Amino acid sequence: MDELAKRREAVAVGGGKDKLEARRAKGLMTARDRLDALFQHGPMQESGMHVKHGCHNFGMEAKDLPADGVVTGVGYVDGRPVASYSQDFTVAGGSLGAVHASKICDIMEFAIRNGMPVVGFNDSGGARIQEGVESLSGYGQVFFKNVYASGVVPQIAVISGPCAGGAAYSPALTDFIIMTKGTSSMFITGPEVIKAVTGQVCTMDDIGSPAAHAAVSGNIHFVAENDAHAVQLVQKLLSFIPSNNVMDPPHRMDQPVDMNPDPGMRDLIPEDSKTPLDVKAVIARLVDGGDFLEVQMDFAKNIVVGFGRICGIVVGIIANQPAVKAGTLDIDASDKSARFIRFCNIFNIPIVSLVDVPGFLPGVAQERGGIIRHGAKMLFAYAAATVPKITMILRKAYGGAYLAMCSKDLGADLVFAWPTAEIAVMGAQGAVKILYKREIQTAADPVEKEKELIAEYTAKFASPYQAASLGIINDVIDPAETRAIIAMALRNTLSKRETRPPKKHGNIPL
Repeated sequence: MDELAKRREAVAVGGGKDKLEARRAKGLMTARDRLDALFQHGPMQESGMHVKHGCHNFGMEAKDLPADGVVTGVGYVDGRPVASYSQDFTVAGGSLGAVHASKICDIMEFAIRNGMPVVGFNDSGGARIQEGVESLSGYGQVFFKNVYASGVVPQIAVISGPCAGGAAYSPALTDFIIMTKGTSSMFITGPEVIKAVTGQVCTMDDIGSPAAHAAVSGNIHFVAENDAHAVQLVQKLLSFIPSNNVMDPPHRMDQPVDMNPDPGMRDLIPEDSKTPLDVKAVIARLVDGGDFLEVQMDFAKNIVVGFGRICGIVVGIIANQPAVKAGTLDIDASDKSARFIRFCNIFNIPIVSLVDVPGFLPGVAQERGGIIRHGAKMLFAYAAATVPKITMILRKAYGGAYLAMCSKDLGADLVFAWPTAEIAVMGAQGAVKILYKREIQTAADPVEKEKELIAEYTAKFASPYQAASLGIINDVIDPAETRAIIAMALRNTLSKRETRPPKKHGNIPL
């Protein structure tokens, strides 16, 4: 028993008490601190505590690496089991070798077999050079397991320290990435290599910081203030998603459907139809208690995506944001939306789309950047999704962008519209100028004639009532009824079953 206690103590202190205390003095959590914070109810059941490297590689014989630099195990978050691994930077810089990799793969395999989420805390100096090609093989095995788990169990990566080179691809293969401010970085080649190869001068902030990945590259989904905040974000995210792909999300079915109108929703609509509507204010009134977890809030701000509950039902929300780029869809917004839609579909989360879109963003950069290919991702994602899909058209819904925001033709189960909605091939002003150019030019008062024709065109070709008469939408509703109507629609579609032709997978335009 004394021997067991001694061994456990030796492993628990990782690279040594001095190193642990030095990290804590800087306000950083240790590998085990992170897991202790993540698992709220009782201790973690650790696996592989006594595993060590084989000591047969160059320069490794004299080194003792407790737990081989990574802590793995299973604990509970909100009463549900979650598998996790946490790299220990105090042990050989958290470097990855063959045994280190096998521990990560083993805990991921356990999660897959038992249907539980995987949370990985990445804090590593990279490949263990002393192990040579075995360390590269280890990375390959981890990548393979990431892909194997994809679509089966949710995967969340927390970048708590450095994550460089090939190591960055494991988080990139997960569903959500969280980076901590001031302590984390993620990049393939650093500033020195970039300068040596290309001559370009840059800083780590330019290429590998949380801010760069959150706002520019779109590689990550959340930025945390520190380790403790990162753990809180993981717990919040897990509160909206199921443990695996055959379970339902954690709906709160005991919550009744609130059919009371919300007059405050009407107050959000600007008097001038050209004034942007802040869709986040709409979302705040729509979800229970205004509790909305926005995903990738700093990237492609012209589209808003995230999780909430509507009368207890977990939903993924995709909404145009007219306050940014007039709510147009562009390359980044399409990528952001398509990825989110596919996650919701994998894990049985109903999708609510809030539409106020004038079209795809015009421009040479967009066309040359592949807006056709990127926009098609969004069309593909919506059309392929078999979860309940509820669409609410708030105001503008023009052209191909209207279709891309989950119209009935793209498979929406129920489509509703506010009286302020305009559903058309293009905006009334542009359409009138094309269709009635000569009539306007020859009119006694061209300005008044144009206004008259715009009103006539809108009523005849863009009115929500016209769309309703054609069966393109299910109903026109009072904005005050929005929450009640969507809540009822969600309850009525939860039992939805839809089968598709058997196939390996569709060929999404990547």
